[in-house]
Amino acid sequence: MEQDRIDRMNVVWRQVRPDLDPSPLELVGRILVLAKHLEKSVEIALKKHKLSLGAFDILATLRRKGTKMTPGELIKSVILSSGAMTNRLDRLENAGLIKRQQDTKDRRGVVVTLTPKGKKLIDKATETRFQEAAEVISVLNEMDRNDLICLLRKWLVPLEKKSSHE
Repeated sequence: MEQDRIDRMNVVWRQVRPDLDPSPLELVGRILVLAKHLEKSVEIALKKHKLSLGAFDILATLRRKGTKMTPGELIKSVILSSGAMTNRLDRLENAGLIKRQQDTKDRRGVVVTLTPKGKKLIDKATETRFQEAAEVISVLNEMDRNDLICLLRKWLVPLEKKSSHE
């Protein structure tokens, strides 16, 4: 089997630190490297829609929810700081993709909605995003994908539970 950068890195770790077991990096390291490759692939795919992954995430969340959301609700969905969220919302509003208006339930708050232009863009960008995701996993057969999905879910669920308590 062909070696990747994690294999090569662990060969060196075993030489320079034989007292340590680098084998956990065979999984964790690969996931981190894969995440970088996947993020780059998404950014390239979304570039034709003039969207960053962060902007896509906000617009897609609004589209999935199909309703008005407060910036706080969006922050929980996309995992951004409030400052980063404000910046992204400003840019999306200036581009005419979202609209902020006063929250009728809380006069101090605002709600965010997609504009028709934003809905049209996110619908096209979502098609691109789903196609890009299908392309990057095409090296795996259906059984491999299903096995990987189950294993990653088994790993992710307890990590999510742990981080929600922090």
